[in-house]
Amino acid sequence: MTQLSADPLPKIPASVWVLGFVSMLMDVSSEMVHSLLPIFMVTTLGVSVFAVGLIEGFAESTALIVKIFSGAFSDYLGRRKGLAVLGYSLGALSKPLFALAPTIGLVFTARMLDRVGKGVRGAPRDALIADITPIAIRGEAFGLRQSLDTVGAFVGPLLAVGLMLLWANDFRAVFWTAMIPGVLAVALLLVGVREPQTRTDAPRSNPIRRENLVRLSAAYWWVVGIGAAFTLARFSEAFLVLRAQAGGVPVALVPLVMVAMNMVYAVSAYPFGKLSDRMSRPTLLALGLVVLIAADLVLGINDSWGVVLAGVALWGVHMGMTQGLLATLVADAAPANLRGTAFGFFNLVSGIAMLVASGLAGLIWDRLGPSWTFHAGALFCLVALTGLGWRTWRLQRAR
Repeated sequence: MTQLSADPLPKIPASVWVLGFVSMLMDVSSEMVHSLLPIFMVTTLGVSVFAVGLIEGFAESTALIVKIFSGAFSDYLGRRKGLAVLGYSLGALSKPLFALAPTIGLVFTARMLDRVGKGVRGAPRDALIADITPIAIRGEAFGLRQSLDTVGAFVGPLLAVGLMLLWANDFRAVFWTAMIPGVLAVALLLVGVREPQTRTDAPRSNPIRRENLVRLSAAYWWVVGIGAAFTLARFSEAFLVLRAQAGGVPVALVPLVMVAMNMVYAVSAYPFGKLSDRMSRPTLLALGLVVLIAADLVLGINDSWGVVLAGVALWGVHMGMTQGLLATLVADAAPANLRGTAFGFFNLVSGIAMLVASGLAGLIWDRLGPSWTFHAGALFCLVALTGLGWRTWRLQRAR
């Protein structure tokens, strides 16, 4: 699973860099909204934390479920850029709805539209990265895109904090401003990404027909299973924001929690992606779970500012270690003409796990308190780590 060669490694293609900057701009747009949205729903619209958990779970799982259809459609067409443009456009157009929302109903609609856009673009974009990147640097390429994406994920909350302070906690003004980087992302994608030429004379077939699905190997389905276990262990990041608010952090400064997490994530994703091309990937996954256990245990101690920041930093290291790596494992295990479908199924299963995890986390929070929520996450991590260790032991015995 590692790439060892005396030859110099190829360079990351220019289109991968552009896709990274597109992701960065859209994440600036999205995180300007998402870093404030849980507090906006609870304080301005008066909904419960359980309702926030359900909305977040439905929204995120919808994005992941939609990926199966967009991924399969990109395989059927043999083209991926057009679907990516459509998905990023939906994300940009959803932002004004948050600013206009008088009730939770329109917020829910906007959140779903935003996540449908994410679902439409996600699998085709990841499959496109795998299509244009040499296999020897695939982990590095996915790590680079994830790192640039995450730069946007901390710049967005940082801008949200500055604008909230400047505009006296005017949530809606910040939501309007978030549309600007979203539109820029769509424009950059249109002009900056070149899709490789594919055969147009080959007969088209439905990628999700049984005869095509059986070509997805046992190794691929193992990656799907371990990805779902990771999602169960790591519920929506909205709960990090709520943990900070429970400690008495001023509303305008709460997004700094996401800034801290995503700064660590952005700094670590590329080096760990590069490392995944040079070491055992299951070992790196296991280390990522150990770090997440540590994050959950720290966040479960109390809600003081210093403790929350320490837990959030560990959470960011875990994300940097695992998210690009899981995408690389999917690309490694899937046939080239089924990569979109493979990413789609991976995210479908993870989407179901996200819905369960976020709803359960919100319920535990409301019934037992914040600490128990993070203790439950640590328990799910232990289960996932046990499964990963068992799989590795079986493979070693088979040799």
